[in-house]
Amino acid sequence: MATSDKVAAVEEITRKLRDSNAAVVTSYTGLTVAQLKELRRSLGENAQYRVVKNTLTQIAAKEAGVQLDEHLKGSTAVAFVTGDPVVAAKGLRDFAKNNPALVIKGGVLDGKALSADEIKKLADLESREVLLAKLAGAMKGKQSQAAALFQALPSKFVRTAEALRAKQAEQGGAE
Repeated sequence: MATSDKVAAVEEITRKLRDSNAAVVTSYTGLTVAQLKELRRSLGENAQYRVVKNTLTQIAAKEAGVQLDEHLKGSTAVAFVTGDPVVAAKGLRDFAKNNPALVIKGGVLDGKALSADEIKKLADLESREVLLAKLAGAMKGKQSQAAALFQALPSKFVRTAEALRAKQAEQGGAE
């Protein structure tokens, strides 16, 4: 590879690392071209899977301020994630279950280095949309409880005042 090609490759990888909110490093040895195409489709629209050279990626990671050196050994490909990292992690995990040749080495999420186990834990999370829906449901439930409480106070006051008036009327009629 010519020097200008290497410089361009480093710049592109650096840009992808900076623009991505997550990157997952994998080993792809033993996967066919058809399997790699299937993997790329399983990652969704917000992730790009690219085979990279380790030395160029080390330089790009250093320039991007990301720590990936320990994962850059052997055949390496990186999933650059610009959307929900949970969706991409699930896609990689599920693909690796059916294709043991794909090995998740590690990665980075919002600048923080992740081990392979941490990426698998990330894959076990529910997607951002599901978590937001659960949060909205919980908030709606709390609002309903608060509304019922606020409605109960005046209602209880009215019942207490009515009982007090009835008691006074009863006592006034007995005298």
